[in-house]
Amino acid sequence: MLPRKSVTWVLLFLFIFFNLSTSQSDPRWAAKKRRLRNKVRTMFYHAYDNYMIHAFPHDELKPLSKSFTDSLSELGNLKLEHLPQDYNGSALTLIESLSSLVIMGNNTEFESAVGWLSENLTFDVDARVNLFECNIRVLGGLVSAHLLATDSTDRLGQGVYKNQLLTLAEDLGKRFLPAFNTPTGLPYAWINLKYGVVENETTETSTSGCGSLILEMGALSRLTGDPKYESAALRSLRKLWSMRSSLNLLGTTLDVSTGDWIEYSSGIGAGVDSFYEYLYKAHILFGKEEFWRMFHSAYIAVQKYFRHGPWYHEADMRTGKATYWQLTSLQAFWPGLQVLVGDIAAANSSHREFFYVWNKFGVLPERYLLDHQMLHPTEKYYPLRPEFAESTFYLYQATKDPWYIEVGESIVNSLNLYTKVEGGFASIRDVTTMQLEDHQHSFFLAETCKYLYLLFDDSFLVEQNYVFTTEGHPLPVLSSWQDRLPDTYIHSNWTSLKTEKEARRTSAMSKQVCPSTTLNSWECAGQQIESACHIPDVHSDHRCLTDEECGVDSTNCRRRSCSMAGYCGLWLFI
Repeated sequence: MLPRKSVTWVLLFLFIFFNLSTSQSDPRWAAKKRRLRNKVRTMFYHAYDNYMIHAFPHDELKPLSKSFTDSLSELGNLKLEHLPQDYNGSALTLIESLSSLVIMGNNTEFESAVGWLSENLTFDVDARVNLFECNIRVLGGLVSAHLLATDSTDRLGQGVYKNQLLTLAEDLGKRFLPAFNTPTGLPYAWINLKYGVVENETTETSTSGCGSLILEMGALSRLTGDPKYESAALRSLRKLWSMRSSLNLLGTTLDVSTGDWIEYSSGIGAGVDSFYEYLYKAHILFGKEEFWRMFHSAYIAVQKYFRHGPWYHEADMRTGKATYWQLTSLQAFWPGLQVLVGDIAAANSSHREFFYVWNKFGVLPERYLLDHQMLHPTEKYYPLRPEFAESTFYLYQATKDPWYIEVGESIVNSLNLYTKVEGGFASIRDVTTMQLEDHQHSFFLAETCKYLYLLFDDSFLVEQNYVFTTEGHPLPVLSSWQDRLPDTYIHSNWTSLKTEKEARRTSAMSKQVCPSTTLNSWECAGQQIESACHIPDVHSDHRCLTDEECGVDSTNCRRRSCSMAGYCGLWLFI
């Protein structure tokens, strides 16, 4: 009997860590990975050390001027308000670096950082912060670091750690709760850490802003035993899901007071991206079938209405009609999510297109117009984003294809060539000129360097399953956090459930198994499962008498139908 874990995750974990290729044992590739790992470690410490010298304890480093910015309240492009003169920042980059220090094996610096935060960090400041950003960066960083500090590795000296980070995380979580006091239960996008929701606060927020809180706040509830944090995030998520269209699509922005949509167009990029990510990762972390059912419907809808070949455009949530044909750098997380689902072929297809754009410009621009094959006229910047490196890491773990190591090497070389300066790593203002901007975002240390390091050295993952938050903070998959699985998913029942007939007419997503492993043996008249939603036609020659003999298309998840001539196809969409 499985120990209260998701069958999906267990199967995929086996797939990822036991599907080894010759590159694993080839000494040349092993040497190359060690060299690149060391190169990434050098990058991380160049960024980290410069932050500690020039910016700590302020929030983020300005590497060109070797100064600092207090950005906790600037997240979302709004400035600090009413801060006391002696305010020294929240040490945001330090918090974001905690798990990266552990992954790179620097327990001494991790212990020092935990000690400083325990003694000096306070959230009792008159600062207006973005709830979503503060949640994923600060709360997520503290919760993750607490779990790493208290695991079985004894990385901190005996008696040094007494749950100080958890105490800080709980204090911050309590300061979040007033944001949820709305008629809908959807939280305000902005909250004052000292005074709560200020008068005349904007009621506009994003889908990500109110649908991507469940991992961090759920973990906080599991650790403290107080359900109010998870309950608030779950209520918001359920309300958001209830606002989906008949096509199972959501918009991008909404009003938390009325529950009305403001922007009906959406895709898998900015404003929506982590909503999809958290549905699936919450299912892995907490085992709730509710999260899986939401994700299943949402993923199929994305494949139906947003996908166009290897690209994903935006569409109107009400009609499914395409609105904007553009690639955004934040979309690059999607192949990584597809790896977790088991859609390796689709993930690889999209990832290669992102790599094409990366090679074209040297880095990944913020926005690229697909219909014109050109840069967006104003959004030409690259702020050291991690999403492409993240997907590269996941795809290498799933395939062990050394090509992804070469992609990672290209990312490392570009970062060192175009963004490394004496004072750290600078963002790029314009990818056509490689003009730099004086900002080293904290996520460069929390995510970009971390995923590149894990691409070349995954030893941190050997003894434990982790879910990485959208900010790259690892949360261990613990059996004690899992809801009990329904009987239909218990291993001993598989034989009676997975009959040949049922396997042929059921998609991998419906059965919550990884299509890249398990279902390849469930062939239907010689046809293999090609994606998570794919259901092959009953006959290998695609002949049919009725629609029931037709399956679901592997690329866009649309139901195939039987034509008057007796062949299965996507006839209704031609």
